[in-house]
Amino acid sequence: STMFELNESSFDPITFVLTGIPGMEESHIWISVPFCLMYITAVFGNSVLLFVIITDRSLHEPMYLFLAMLAVADLMLSTTTVPKMLAIFWFSAREISFDACITQMFFTHFSFIVESSVLLAMAFDRYVAVCDPLRYSSTLTPSVIGKIAVTAVVRGFCIMFPPIFLLKRLPYCGHNVMPHTYCEHMGIARLACADIKANVWYGLTTALLSSGLDVVLITVSYALILRTVFRLPSPEARLKTLSTCGSHLCVILMFYMPAFFSFLTHRFGHQIPSHIHILLANLYVVVPPMLNPIVYGVRTRQIRDRVVRLFCPTGECPCPSWGSRC
Repeated sequence: STMFELNESSFDPITFVLTGIPGMEESHIWISVPFCLMYITAVFGNSVLLFVIITDRSLHEPMYLFLAMLAVADLMLSTTTVPKMLAIFWFSAREISFDACITQMFFTHFSFIVESSVLLAMAFDRYVAVCDPLRYSSTLTPSVIGKIAVTAVVRGFCIMFPPIFLLKRLPYCGHNVMPHTYCEHMGIARLACADIKANVWYGLTTALLSSGLDVVLITVSYALILRTVFRLPSPEARLKTLSTCGSHLCVILMFYMPAFFSFLTHRFGHQIPSHIHILLANLYVVVPPMLNPIVYGVRTRQIRDRVVRLFCPTGECPCPSWGSRC
């Protein structure tokens, strides 16, 4: 009878406690300042980018539509995680219900998978534009772009739907303290008092076959782009394309490296100090969303001109380097 009661209680929905960054509780207020500024920049930048692309019909081209998709994924990824992180830092609001934790986990990983899919689509877009420009308009038609968007969403949903049940089936035996600032799949699974091999292998397999495969294909795309670029006769054209590709690759690295570091640390890196792990896990949900509108948006002349026109409709603007009318 007692054993039955214990098993029953272990399956009850519990409230998790997110501790923030382990060992750095005294510094939470100071750590919150850059994260808050980065989050505000990310929300503002992506919202402006989205508004400009949606309202200007001349920007309804493949490259800009992919940018709009990236902005939506960035807003979802940062907004799913950062507000709760700041609530922990500022108000010690550490508690989160089991269902809210599962929901946050779902949307965090779902947004990451969608963003990874969009980055792959953008790499393909650049590959066709540079390596096969004559077939660009016939390859990336509106229906193809629509199918890519739907595929990214369906792919994210299909990968992240099973972990909901993989986590709900586990008993937690009252273990509810999670040394993190937000809920992620393996962070929750590690609190269980049962075998979590299914969670480990599912997470490893899907990560390698989704984001891992995306990284390989993005690398191949940019390698082919660079091969074509080095054959260009004009040094100016070479330099311009290399500058654009270089900034894109930097943002892509900033997105994948902390994410894969966090993912691998959960499974193999037990020697890594937990505060380093959690800080890096926090970086990939806020730094790429902050940088993407700047690198992909402001560096693109058409978008830069529209943004200048949006904020300086009279043409009088204290930013002379931003556009021809300013």
